[in-house]
Amino acid sequence: MEIWHYWVIAALVFFIIEICTSGFAIACLSIGCLFSAVGSAFELSTAWQVGLFAIGTFLAFIFVRPLVLKLMEKKANKSVTTNMDNLIGRKAVVTEKIEKDGYGRVKIDGDDWKARMEDDSEAEVGEKVTILANESIILTVKK
Repeated sequence: MEIWHYWVIAALVFFIIEICTSGFAIACLSIGCLFSAVGSAFELSTAWQVGLFAIGTFLAFIFVRPLVLKLMEKKANKSVTTNMDNLIGRKAVVTEKIEKDGYGRVKIDGDDWKARMEDDSEAEVGEKVTILANESIILTVKK
C-alpha cells in the first residue's frame, strides 16, 4: 500500500468523524489529508506532505469552513411555513354565526374552520371576514 492510500484513509476517517460532530472543523483536517495525498501521489518527500497537510487544513479553515457555516446557519434559520400560515390575510365567509365572546364557523377554499372574532363583536352568516391569526385550529377573524 502506498503512502497516498494512508492519506486518503485518514481523510475518510476524518469525514466520518465530522458526520458525528458539528462545526465543520474536523472536515478541514480531512481536506488537508487530501492535499497531502496529492503530494504523495507525486512522490514528494514526507516534509512536503506534512507541509501540504498544514496548508490544505489552513486554507480549508480560512475559505471553506466560513462558507459551510454560513450555509448551515441560513438553512437553520429558515422557518417552516405551513398552509395554515397562508390563510392569514385572506377573506372567508361566515357559515355559522360568530357570537360575542364565542365561536362560530367560517369557510375558505372549501374548508370549514372554527373561528372567533378579534373583538367582542358578532358576525352573521354570509358576511365576509378577514383572517388575522390562528391558534391551533381556531381562526381569529375581523370584519
